[in-house]
Amino acid sequence: MSRRRNLVFGWVLAVVAIGVFAGLGAWQSRRAHEKQAMLDAADRVLADRSAVPLAAAAEPARARAYDWAVGGGRFDARGALLLDNQQREGRVGVRAYRLFLPREGDPLLVDLGWLPLAGDRVLPTVDRPEGELQVEGLLVPPPSTGIALGPALVPSGDGWLMTRVDMEAIGAATGMSLPPAPRVLRLDPASPLGYARDLALLPNTLPPDKHRGYAVQWFALALAVLATALILTVRSTRR
Repeated sequence: MSRRRNLVFGWVLAVVAIGVFAGLGAWQSRRAHEKQAMLDAADRVLADRSAVPLAAAAEPARARAYDWAVGGGRFDARGALLLDNQQREGRVGVRAYRLFLPREGDPLLVDLGWLPLAGDRVLPTVDRPEGELQVEGLLVPPPSTGIALGPALVPSGDGWLMTRVDMEAIGAATGMSLPPAPRVLRLDPASPLGYARDLALLPNTLPPDKHRGYAVQWFALALAVLATALILTVRSTRR
């Protein structure tokens, strides 16, 4: 009876482990599919570059979509917003944003590019482009926030240091009458404005291929547990 009890207990553990590993594999597969779909959608927009007005950044139905946008306006007098922990070519830095006031439509965040961060973590100065300007680039959802811990941004000099891009928190901290549009404008790399940048959508996260690789590993572990449980069961019954 003890052997039978051990066998049942072993299978319970095996089923739990198989379920966990298979679930993790399925999650990685979904993430790969989601990110590949995101990259494909952005590639289609970049290939076509059929421009929409900047006001499209505020359209709720397009909050998770991509559009090439062009429009005029001016940069707000408020200070820059720097997103912390941003890597580029293996170097640590910050991503610089400024609020832009289009001639038509809601204020929106403009991604000016990446700046290196020195070892003493003194934040770089981000100049404000003056006067009326024409800007164009890719409208994208803000960077994924992950697990939101602590405040989204804190004052730093005449601007703010952000741990994540939270439009509601930005609106409240900067004293705007309404939060910025839900999408961010990533400036065309050909524009003379801003700093080092490109239009890569996954600079600090795993690409789809990595997620697929992890999915294969998790599914392989689930199969290995199943095979081990079957082998041990056969050996136990033979005894």
